[in-house]
Amino acid sequence: MWRLLRILVSVVVLWAAAAAVIFAADHGGKPVHADAIVVLSGSQTRLPVGVRLLRQGYAPLLVVSQGGHESQLERHECAGGVPHVRCFRASPYSTHGEAEAIGRLARELHLRRLDVVTSQFHVFRAGILIRRCFHGTLRMVGAPQDWWRLPWFAATETAKLVYQETVQREC
Repeated sequence: MWRLLRILVSVVVLWAAAAAVIFAADHGGKPVHADAIVVLSGSQTRLPVGVRLLRQGYAPLLVVSQGGHESQLERHECAGGVPHVRCFRASPYSTHGEAEAIGRLARELHLRRLDVVTSQFHVFRAGILIRRCFHGTLRMVGAPQDWWRLPWFAATETAKLVYQETVQREC
């Protein structure tokens, strides 16, 4: 009984350490001058980072993935009257669907360099998926996240990463 408990505790500790390295550590890079800044759907902290990068001149185009719960800023940016902004809806609505859409959009618009903004916990897995569909220069930029939600993000991202590394390996 004690041996099983020690093994279980060891597995949990190893997972927590790996999750901290993969999902909590900063894997995002500094933005570089790119053909477009792409903002993935999700946390409301992502789009302000993308808008700021556009205004700072990192790219001439902002591409926004619209999700199910649009913020007021997202509705404003995607309303159609904002120059240098293009919006899309991924189908299926998932990071995998966004990666496919980014690949198609990059081919259509001849984009070779992208800065992709997502939440810091999401940078690692999103980068893997996008690199499967986009074959240019990719820089992942991490947006701030609520630290207290990190255990939940680590658990869900672990499950999604395992699935996408074992079952869903294609673009």
